[in-house]
Amino acid sequence: MDLDWTDADKAFADDVRAFLEAELTPDIREAGHWMTSVYGDHDLSMAWQKKLHARGWAAPAWPKQYGGAEWSVTQRYIFARERVRAGAPPVSPMGINMCGPALIGHGSEEQKAFFLPKMLSGAHFWCQGYSEPHAGSDLALLSMSAVRDGDAFICNGTKIWTTHANVANWIFCLVRTGNAGRPQQGITFLLIPMDLPGIMVSPIIMTSGEHIQNQIFFDNVRVPADHVVGQIDDGWTVAKYLLEFERGGSAYAPELQVRLERVRELAREGFRPLMEEQGFAERVSAAQIRIDILETYEFQAMAQAERGGRPGLSGSIMKILGTELSQHITELALEAAGPYGAAFQPQAGKSGGPNHIAHADGRIYGSRAAAIAPLKYLNDRAGSIYAGSNEIQRNIIAKAGLGL
Repeated sequence: MDLDWTDADKAFADDVRAFLEAELTPDIREAGHWMTSVYGDHDLSMAWQKKLHARGWAAPAWPKQYGGAEWSVTQRYIFARERVRAGAPPVSPMGINMCGPALIGHGSEEQKAFFLPKMLSGAHFWCQGYSEPHAGSDLALLSMSAVRDGDAFICNGTKIWTTHANVANWIFCLVRTGNAGRPQQGITFLLIPMDLPGIMVSPIIMTSGEHIQNQIFFDNVRVPADHVVGQIDDGWTVAKYLLEFERGGSAYAPELQVRLERVRELAREGFRPLMEEQGFAERVSAAQIRIDILETYEFQAMAQAERGGRPGLSGSIMKILGTELSQHITELALEAAGPYGAAFQPQAGKSGGPNHIAHADGRIYGSRAAAIAPLKYLNDRAGSIYAGSNEIQRNIIAKAGLGL
């Protein structure tokens, strides 16, 4: 595998850097640089998506026929690296990176024509209705019902841990339409407008004060039957396809590389120059080696996915390695922050939703990089749980990859 950039790749990187320099406003740049979770500030992320959409870059991996950039694996990697370096926030993944590929792979032509342009423009902002109070990583246990009634389904039940449901106007849901056979059977993939009668969104305020997660209650919600993606009772096929993109549709290494370099800076300039201490420096070097290995694997996996059209089993592998390395980097950053890492200063970060207990005056003690270290550490504990827990991913690899 040739890892050298071609002249065309270098020219593309120059084009990306020029675009970022011209279009990133100070407030959008701040939203990306000081993120404390995988989601950027909602309003600023949407403002950034509009700029990307105007350039035709909102959906790097989508085919051009659906409004995507149809970039190569190399171009997508270059953009991801330059975006993180410049401090640009990510676009919310729910629509463009998750529901969008599911529609492209399994939706009708009418659904593609209606939904995809609105995903790109931001007119439709999506949330994901998978988890339920008793069905998280094991989604096959879900019980939210959808009963056919003429040209519609009547939906009853609840979804939980729904990111940005408080600002979304559409949700893609897994619902129970049958009970025969295995639990995976009788599940349907359904698109639901969030303004339908009978939908109530209840906020979940985290102990950190952030409002990003929600619980949604559905009480006799009538959803048109033509909002089913794929076949009725075969939504598990669509869900598995979508989850491959959620777990491994993009590279982790570009962001991890930048974040580890920021740890080095904090450890050189912070409360105590930890980079001068052999033990800490060796752990940083070991983390660098692991990121480099992950990066090489991601190049191979994404090149294979480009030829085959989907991440496949590599999505589970990348999800495990990427999220656990991310957690390790937050541990190094917390150590580098020294005593400032023991203080709770939510006002230092830019979270994916409002924080109800951040200090109104915005004062920060110590450097801002040190102040966000504990915020990122605590938030990133969820990384090995969302998109299917890493224990589940290891079971998938054992069964599908190793035949165990």
